[in-house]
Amino acid sequence: MTLSPLVGRALLRGIYGLPAWTRRLLAGPAVRADGQRLDPDLQLMLRLQRIGGRSVNGTETPEQRRRAIDTGSAMIAGRLIRDVAARPWVIPAEWGALPARLYIPDHLPEGSGLLVYFHGGGWVLGSLDSHDGLCRYLATHAGVRVLSVGYRLAPENPFPAAVHDALTALRYALDHAAELGADPNRVAVGGDSAGANLAAVTSYQCARAAGPGPAFQLLFYPAVDAVNRAPSRELFSRGFYLTDEDGIWFDEHYLLPGTDRTDPRLSVLLAHDLSGLPPTCLVTAGLDPLRDEGEAFAHRLAEAGVPVVLRRQDGLLHGFASMIGVSDLSREAVAEAAGALRTGLALARP
Repeated sequence: MTLSPLVGRALLRGIYGLPAWTRRLLAGPAVRADGQRLDPDLQLMLRLQRIGGRSVNGTETPEQRRRAIDTGSAMIAGRLIRDVAARPWVIPAEWGALPARLYIPDHLPEGSGLLVYFHGGGWVLGSLDSHDGLCRYLATHAGVRVLSVGYRLAPENPFPAAVHDALTALRYALDHAAELGADPNRVAVGGDSAGANLAAVTSYQCARAAGPGPAFQLLFYPAVDAVNRAPSRELFSRGFYLTDEDGIWFDEHYLLPGTDRTDPRLSVLLAHDLSGLPPTCLVTAGLDPLRDEGEAFAHRLAEAGVPVVLRRQDGLLHGFASMIGVSDLSREAVAEAAGALRTGLALARP
């Protein structure tokens, strides 16, 4: 039986409104790995997903998974933040137009900072709706406008279509910042997972083109290496939300046979020169298969002279930024990242 988002949210509010000791009891014995304890609230979420029959065998179609992630995200994103206006927007593109959504917190003056945001989902899943709650949260807590971009998804549009769309969206935001109500000198780029990959790749492309680029980048657990398997990929390959099966499924849908996996538009960690990228806040999850490659990317940025704040959030899972409605620790981690974005844009200079 499939629950509607409204019923699902009400059910989860009831469960997560229980005392902490009761939630821990429902979650089961503590799960520990790599010297960390999984956040009990996220452990409970995983248990509820297993009871609900979440498939990890790779047999689902993209359409089925897209419906599931939009429904599931609405349930775990928390209460709707209503003091943020959400306006539909259209970004002109060579192939037609990119759908977007502009978030403006109430009473935010003109000339604010702007975050161009790319949602996660393995370049196959996710939408403006799946990340609505996160974008509202970032807009409110960072005190910025957020332009969420609906880039083209695979397999209908495989690599590098999403890269082209991301660069088109960022350049549009830089050129039309005033129209968006933002300061052109304080445009940031950000994303989570595959969206963080697109954010980092667009920053890299701007730096190599020696033209206008973002003033800051906010990266949640980015996918930056499609070639090598870091130790965290083995440590957390099963049982921690993002599985090996998921990763293979995403790659098979995003990458055409024969794709050069060392292409910096895919594996930006492997790019020869990372100098010139903007100041960065990079957040990893302690129990995430992508943890080590994200942290390696932060170290490479620092070696290239890029100011970097790297924050590992122990006990959290891949995707935690979209789980702020069911996990206090996740919400605190996103609030911390929003503070870094606020500070980074406040310090931005022409």
